[in-house]
Amino acid sequence: MSTLLISACPGPTIRSAVHTYLFVDGLDFITRSNSRAVGGHPSQLLRPGGPLYPTEQARTAQVAEQDETSSDSSGVEVRVKLRGQTVIWSDLMYPGADDQVVEEVRFDLSQYLAEIERAYWCWGSTCLGVVHRSSRGPLA
Repeated sequence: MSTLLISACPGPTIRSAVHTYLFVDGLDFITRSNSRAVGGHPSQLLRPGGPLYPTEQARTAQVAEQDETSSDSSGVEVRVKLRGQTVIWSDLMYPGADDQVVEEVRFDLSQYLAEIERAYWCWGSTCLGVVHRSSRGPLA
């Protein structure tokens, strides 16, 4: 099983919006898929029921957009599907740590959902003006 880690940060001065970074097994998935693509906004990608939430019906999620400064690059898409307790990302084409092409990754459902929720409460919800009422942390 692979692991997912999500991060976000403001874009360069030309793009002040917050960008989402998706790390699969420690590798920057978006940059490895398309070095000129920019991760989507966390409030869109990570929102409850959003494009990264898995369903039994496979769906395509746009996780990164074309860099506005380049007309020759495209965004990054991933096909997301739930099978039992496994989340499957397919239709991939990026170099893994061993430089072999990665076409599919599988995540444990509980780790995957916990990471999306954690990241949403760190970046996505604050961008939407959601007020955190708990002093015990974002997942309390």
